[in-house]
Amino acid sequence: MTAEAHYLDALEALDAENRDEALQHARKAVKLDPEHADAWRVISDASLPGSRLQPSLKQAASSLSAAKKVVALQPDDLAMWVRGGRLLSDELGLYMDALQWWQDARHHAPEEVTPIVEQAAILADMGLYSEASDRLQSIFDENMDLATTQYARVARLHQMCQLASEQPSSEHFKPWEKHHDGWEAIKMRMNKPPISESKIFLLITTPILMLEVIMAPQFFGSGFGGFCLTSLLILTTVIFGMRISRRWFQRLNRPAFNLLRAMDFETATGYVVVPEEIRISKLFMFILSRRPPAFQDRMLKIVEAKETFKGDWKPKLPDFSSHISDEAPFWDEGQDDELTSFEEE
Repeated sequence: MTAEAHYLDALEALDAENRDEALQHARKAVKLDPEHADAWRVISDASLPGSRLQPSLKQAASSLSAAKKVVALQPDDLAMWVRGGRLLSDELGLYMDALQWWQDARHHAPEEVTPIVEQAAILADMGLYSEASDRLQSIFDENMDLATTQYARVARLHQMCQLASEQPSSEHFKPWEKHHDGWEAIKMRMNKPPISESKIFLLITTPILMLEVIMAPQFFGSGFGGFCLTSLLILTTVIFGMRISRRWFQRLNRPAFNLLRAMDFETATGYVVVPEEIRISKLFMFILSRRPPAFQDRMLKIVEAKETFKGDWKPKLPDFSSHISDEAPFWDEGQDDELTSFEEE
């Protein structure tokens, strides 16, 4: 059979949700024709589980490896760039690699705003607010068009960076600093799970609303006018309660957010920074249980390796202006080896 015939069989099997058979035919196709981009695309699709299911470490690595082949053969395939970026950051926690991946995408799609937004989101999650703000500002400096669905995300990121800029940089939690005050805050809350915003809202507003319902008829009367005034009072209380709850949610759960950043740092760099006493705590287990399976598996491998960084650590960020030159990006062979080791394990 020819490579095209195997590809068509793989496509038919994938449509029938037979992913194993689709993988078999697609791999035969790329073995016969290594430059068959469509077959590589089927491998990336079939490597992932069905809808609403999260991939394992092996599945995410296999899909990412195939996506890399697709963008190497067809650099204008934005969908594969998006998939690769999401797998790197959301599933595998390879944030540094994701930053470079999105920068590579800019070489082939310099007018696309998605890579910049994704880079800004990653930088903000890592606590690099100044760099994230610069990324967002570049959208306006380059006069790029924002999609309607991206306005809310960009506005949220901009607000986050603006609030962070009003605080001293020493307050920004940096997991690579062993003596940062954030670690002490985590230790104080490590035996308690995070508190939800809805629970804070109920604790704040429920007593006030009950009091308003009981007392309102005495002040506003029982007629239609009193009903309207009571409804307006309740609505005002709910809006005020939502704002207060959101503010308290950020303050009370700051240790949890800091610990989440420390976990992201470990998966991004491969270095262990979380102390053992915190790693076995209720807060750590609560957060870890809500991360993707591939993220959990990779973190366990990092912990087993027990590799720690020596001296001062500084983030190695890509050259965000590299797309301006004519030099095309390339995939580091070390990254390819890492993906292969994931699949083998």
